[in-house]
Amino acid sequence: MVKRRYLFFDIDGTLAAGGYGNTYIPESTKKALKKLKEAGHFLCIATGRSQAMAVSFMEELGFENMVSDGGYGVTIDGKLIDITPLSKEKIIALIDECEEKNIPWGIQIDNSDTRLVKDERFENITHDIYMKSRIVPDLDPRNYDKIYKAYIVCPYPVENSIKSLSELPWCRFFKEYLYVEPSDKAFGINKVLKYFGAKPEDALVFGDAMNDISMFTDDGWIRVAMGNAIPELKEKADFVTTDVDKDGIYNACEKFGLFEPVTEN
Repeated sequence: MVKRRYLFFDIDGTLAAGGYGNTYIPESTKKALKKLKEAGHFLCIATGRSQAMAVSFMEELGFENMVSDGGYGVTIDGKLIDITPLSKEKIIALIDECEEKNIPWGIQIDNSDTRLVKDERFENITHDIYMKSRIVPDLDPRNYDKIYKAYIVCPYPVENSIKSLSELPWCRFFKEYLYVEPSDKAFGINKVLKYFGAKPEDALVFGDAMNDISMFTDDGWIRVAMGNAIPELKEKADFVTTDVDKDGIYNACEKFGLFEPVTEN
């Protein structure tokens, strides 16, 4: 009997190869996803990106389900179910400290590809092309009910002097600025499994980077690290496959017999 599995995939470095600015989906990955879908498994993206910034990958790869926003957003059957915001109190404390230290910042108040910034310094320093920025001269986090992410412009190691950061999850993808965003993919994965009445042991997670450690937990699912994954993730993995651009997804799915048709839900 082949049991239906719930598969959760990170995007960059896991489903997608090429790095930032040169992203592409390997043909072997597309082939694997097609075979998994035909076999009857549940497929879900698990990304730190905001839901709005990851929808294009859903559409390109035929996904209908997604854990987004670092685990705080859940999309089922193409419909956004919920996004949990960050602590407004802690974000206000962080922004107040940045203001005192003259550190440029931005916030994301909705599910979109646009952040709000106070002036042109954010763009002048970062030259960021990841998402759009809209200047709001009197920008104040107190004026918004929900804040989903914040962005702090500072080179390493300035973050060590920002005390309020210790109260919030954050990471650095670019040398110019930090992302203050949720980092608990396991939270969203468990939410999806509960929605469908599935058990953790029915799931597999695939990842490669530091923000994937949040789903390489002891919840009971199988943890698959890409060959190009960071050492810390490989240490926590149940299986290490080949690199993303060397048939990593396909080889892992074949290893676990996931291309066989599901005969038991």
